[in-house]
Amino acid sequence: MIATLKKFFDFCSEKNRRMFYHTLVIGVLIAVCEACKFPAIYLVLDGFLKDTVSTGRILTGLLILLVSVIFESFLRGRSTMLQCRAGYRECAGKRIEIAEHLRYLPMGYFNENSLGKITTITTNVMEQLSDVATRVVMLTTQGILNTAIIVLLILAFDWRIGLICLAGIAIFAFINHAMRKANAETSSKKVEVDTKVISGVLEYIQGISEVKAYNMIGTSRKKLDDTIRMAGNTNTEMEMICNRYIPFQNIVVKLTGVAILIASIGFYLNGTMELLMAIIMMIMSFMVFAGLETMGSYSSLLRVVDLCVDRGREVLDLELMDISGEEYAPNTNNIEVESIDFAYDKKKIIDDVSLIVPEKTTVAFVGPSGGGKTTLCHLIARFWDVDKGKVRLDGKNVKEYSMDSLMENFSFVFQNVYLFHDTIANNIRFGQPDASMDEVMAASKKACCHDFIMALPDGYDTIIGENGASLSGGEKQRISIARAIMKDAPVIILDEATANVDPENEKDLMEAILALTKEKTILMIAHRLKTVRNADRIFVVDKGRIAQHGTHDELMKQDGIYRRFVDSRRQAIGWKIG
Repeated sequence: MIATLKKFFDFCSEKNRRMFYHTLVIGVLIAVCEACKFPAIYLVLDGFLKDTVSTGRILTGLLILLVSVIFESFLRGRSTMLQCRAGYRECAGKRIEIAEHLRYLPMGYFNENSLGKITTITTNVMEQLSDVATRVVMLTTQGILNTAIIVLLILAFDWRIGLICLAGIAIFAFINHAMRKANAETSSKKVEVDTKVISGVLEYIQGISEVKAYNMIGTSRKKLDDTIRMAGNTNTEMEMICNRYIPFQNIVVKLTGVAILIASIGFYLNGTMELLMAIIMMIMSFMVFAGLETMGSYSSLLRVVDLCVDRGREVLDLELMDISGEEYAPNTNNIEVESIDFAYDKKKIIDDVSLIVPEKTTVAFVGPSGGGKTTLCHLIARFWDVDKGKVRLDGKNVKEYSMDSLMENFSFVFQNVYLFHDTIANNIRFGQPDASMDEVMAASKKACCHDFIMALPDGYDTIIGENGASLSGGEKQRISIARAIMKDAPVIILDEATANVDPENEKDLMEAILALTKEKTILMIAHRLKTVRNADRIFVVDKGRIAQHGTHDELMKQDGIYRRFVDSRRQAIGWKIG
């Protein structure tokens, strides 16, 4: 238990940790306020038993009670406010910290881990950390402190009753430890099943069109329903385990109170305890374990707290790419790739590749699917670090640039465009949030998307929905190009940017790409012949190696992959339905 509490506080930021510690100090003061009830009762009862009761003595006792109750109420409000503020701030801060950390992880991390797992950590886990974990930690810690202070007070009054209290606490702690140990496996299962639920929901929603197309709604729903049902069963199992132990904890607490009651009467009858002290001890027997009972009910969730911290650490402890380079603005955009190797999950993807891309030239990468074209472009832009060799921009190893200064030199237009649930204007100015509307419109006109944007109900202020769900593929591509034009980076990477565009949009899209790539260094991945034939240099990538390179005319004179690629495209164009 102590190890889990320490782990939680160590995980928190210094500022929020201070707020939590402040809350614990307030918890001690609350315990003192609760303990003040006993001296007040003692003062009044002593007057009655000794027949020295007076208005002043009664008023003094009532004043002590009144002040303690008022201060306790105020302190509890303050404690709750601090606890909530620190918890929600910690949640927000960790989400931002995780997001920043994810920025500088190799792309392989996102290939190895499902979107559901990453989403779970940044949503469910952090939410549990701010709400459940914070409440559990505070109530558990305050329950321990309250009980400790009252037991110390009892020990000061009568060590024999104090020993009875300590014995009850020891038995309670043993049962509580057994409960948390029994719940450990189920708590781990709960976190895992939460991840599966989110993954299942995301998979179901993202693949709903495929599910409907293949009439698999029943099968897909059953899979999701089974996952959700498993989550419900796991939560129920966790509660059932707790319910087997919590009654025993409560029985121990009540029996310890009864033992204090009987012992106080016994000590009074044998003359070793004054009547007043016996009465006080009997009253205390009903109050001493109130905090411990609360702690016992919530401590079963400490394992969840432990797992939440571990899941957060799991991301934050991942080794980042070395981003400690210098802020550097290259004078040229010459790109050199020297004998690079790259393996993903022990499978070699790029094998001893070397090439040169002079600035303001266009190179095209073609070849079979899975040959390494996209990976090669990602290595040039340092989405991953090469295992061997060097990638240079302006003669300087890309690892020597800071990540932000390196990214300033690249713009990307991918086959699958991601747009945010925001206005079209904000999506276009994503890379430059301070850009004026005139600049946004200028970029849109170059990208041939101004007209269709103005035809929308709210123009540039139209909310387009998450991932541009309300737009066609060609419209999303042109907005993506407008965003890249706005960034105005000197190196453009086009990854199958025209692959899924219908003929009606193709003309506008090609004009948009022409506006984007003017006077730029272009790296393009494409399967369309007319897209690549005018490139200054064509690299044929196969099985992670450069199989051929040259201009279109040079490669057509060679008997190789490129000529077969062109011939197959020509035959496809000539096909007719008889």
